[in-house]
Amino acid sequence: MRKLLLAILLCLLALPAFSQEKQSSDNPFSGINKAGYTRTKGILLRSADKMPEENYGFKPVDTVRTYGQIIGHLADAQYLFCSIASGDKNPGLNVEKTKTSKADLVAALRDAFAYCDKVYDSMTDTASLQTVKFFGNDAPKYAVLQINVGHNMEHYGNLVTYMRMKGIVPPTSEQQGAMPPQKPADSEQKK
Repeated sequence: MRKLLLAILLCLLALPAFSQEKQSSDNPFSGINKAGYTRTKGILLRSADKMPEENYGFKPVDTVRTYGQIIGHLADAQYLFCSIASGDKNPGLNVEKTKTSKADLVAALRDAFAYCDKVYDSMTDTASLQTVKFFGNDAPKYAVLQINVGHNMEHYGNLVTYMRMKGIVPPTSEQQGAMPPQKPADSEQKK
């Protein structure tokens, strides 16, 4: 339980960097949670789109998932975390084991995010404090949804490695508009 609380705390500290939209003053905690989720959702969808079909079966070593399996795992995880937070039955689609083509995996990931969108959109601070069973422990819904955000970023790290190995620039490393070159400081000019 201490590890769970530490993970939640670390995610909470990192979330302001993810927030790009104005937060509701009525629901600041669930609002920041949704902002982090929205950011990771966009990053993961761009990652799924960027990798060419022929690399969906790529894995650096035999003991890890393929790129496509990670995308499938992320789809499955959205259903897992969001069904727990909403109290719905997990659809248990087993995307990781049943889908292999890029088109099917990207579609499944989009569907999984659409499922989660409803949960994050309807969550309020009051509702987020309600406890649910989460891997055998009692946890607030807020924590379940926050751990989903952390889990998304954990696997984005895997995807980044795979993309880099294939010479693909990951979404978070893309230039969003070239910055003008910086002039060296006076002390650097004298060297």
